[in-house]
Amino acid sequence: MNALVKERDYAVNPFIVIWEVTKACALKCLHCRAEAQHQADPRQLSFEEGKRLIDDIAGMDHPLFVFTGGDPLMRPDLFDLASYAVEKGLSVSMTPSATPKVTLEAVRKAKDAGLSRWAFSLDGSCAEIHDHFRGTRGSFDLTMRGIGYLKELQIPIQVNTTVSRYNLQDLQAISEKVRDMGAVVWSVFFLVPTGRGMEADMISPEEHEKVLKWLADVQRSMPYGVKTTEAPHFRRVLLQESQRLADLYGEPTAISSGVVKRLDVLGRAPKGVNDGNGFVFISHIGEVYPSGFLPVACGNVRERSLPDIYREHPVMRSLRNKALLKGKCGVCEFNTICGGSRARAYAVTGDYLQSDPYCTHIPKAWA
Repeated sequence: MNALVKERDYAVNPFIVIWEVTKACALKCLHCRAEAQHQADPRQLSFEEGKRLIDDIAGMDHPLFVFTGGDPLMRPDLFDLASYAVEKGLSVSMTPSATPKVTLEAVRKAKDAGLSRWAFSLDGSCAEIHDHFRGTRGSFDLTMRGIGYLKELQIPIQVNTTVSRYNLQDLQAISEKVRDMGAVVWSVFFLVPTGRGMEADMISPEEHEKVLKWLADVQRSMPYGVKTTEAPHFRRVLLQESQRLADLYGEPTAISSGVVKRLDVLGRAPKGVNDGNGFVFISHIGEVYPSGFLPVACGNVRERSLPDIYREHPVMRSLRNKALLKGKCGVCEFNTICGGSRARAYAVTGDYLQSDPYCTHIPKAWA
């Protein structure tokens, strides 16, 4: 059995751990959470500190482990860190930027290190839209070239897309591009106004709901899986759409389109993951956050172990207690499977326990 898909107690061990190995990146993306810079921060965790962090992560029942940045390929010891993590029994993924550093040799090193999945960002179906979003001309062409290397070396592909007002009308075309790439997962991010992300770039609450309903149809009709980041209400929408189709056709089996899904060796979380609840993020200097989009520091791995911070810090514990949620989220009948985006609630209201202001659902108790 895949260790990642077994039931786990999120109060003890997360499903996914993301480490921002460096803040360095050659791109200038409009929405960059990390506010990445061209040079590495001299304070970033060293190789030996990284190994100790990986030891701690492996000891948390081997969660999914992701190298992110900045651009992870800006770290010369990246593949040594990846090999060490794989030796410790972790399933490893990474999210490099599409730059000239993505060579066939680099992809081959990733495969030799035992990488389980490589994720590229695609924020437009054409160069005009994607390159504008990424702030760098030629990024689209480099992404397509990198995808070709992954296909050649048979490394499973994940495509990440951040939904914003810049690409809202292009999502259908992007979904088809993801299909044609042979991706196993389309990971759709819903913009949180943090870092360089601006609230003015977000789509409206009504557009959020419309996109999520459309994604439910994409999940049924495309050969890849769909997952969302900072849109936990996708789980509510999937349940509602499944029930609607079951009612329409008279039997639950009618909701399946019969499309054969591409094999995803990592599988999916057996229950909902949210900021600080099954999810934890470590910055390039070792600071621990509930997620990369919720900038409330809970400690530093240079001073306190990751398991201790994740399990015991008051912010982490409060994020796992749905009884503390306020407003609509506090009384919502779906709050155990959703709970709203804690990062978006914090970014817009200043309170990570407030209702997600971009969810349109009206709970029965609220109505």
